[in-house]
Amino acid sequence: MDTLVQLLEMVLHIDKHLGVFIDQYGNWVYLFLFMIVFVETGLVLFPFLPGDSLLFIGGAFAATGAMDPWLLGVLLFIAAVSGNTLNYWIGSKIGPRVYEKNWRFLDRDALRKTHDFYEHHGGKTIVMARFVPVVRTFAPFVAGVSAMSWGRFQLYNVLGALIWVVLLVGGGYLFGNLPLVKQYLNIIVLVGISAAVVPIALGALWKLLTRGRRRGAPQGQGK
Repeated sequence: MDTLVQLLEMVLHIDKHLGVFIDQYGNWVYLFLFMIVFVETGLVLFPFLPGDSLLFIGGAFAATGAMDPWLLGVLLFIAAVSGNTLNYWIGSKIGPRVYEKNWRFLDRDALRKTHDFYEHHGGKTIVMARFVPVVRTFAPFVAGVSAMSWGRFQLYNVLGALIWVVLLVGGGYLFGNLPLVKQYLNIIVLVGISAAVVPIALGALWKLLTRGRRRGAPQGQGK
């Protein structure tokens, strides 16, 4: 039990414990990071697992020589693509009835928000959601529920995973070991997330406003 608690603590605070894990388990760290990304993106029950910070910290440790940056990047890319694929498949099997039942272990608020997000942005959601915690976990599931075509989903899935891994692992590799970045890592991650979310939220708000104006405009206006 104590070992399980310690492992959970290590997973949830990967930025503090990754160095210890590397020292104790060596190359098993690759499987450890692969599984965290795969589970976070592949199962809607685990949206709380670290994603952005894990990739960034992994890149920072790779810059010190503790890990191979190319191997790390390829494995995390495969984990991100395969996790999303599993999530899509689960969503496609459950189908629209997911909105009709009260699933005990499913965050219905997160599901509803992701569905609205998907309705506004369509396939681009799969790419943009990579940078939005929680939405990242639910987006492929919603795409499967919504019967998005397999080929179209995989196009956005692979593109989103590639951009996500390259930017965050590459950013950690280049800047993760700077003293200022180390000291304020959590704040930097939050700012980065906000930078991704705010434009999306503003775009959705603008669509809602313009749609409302069109509905409220007199029928003869603009003719």
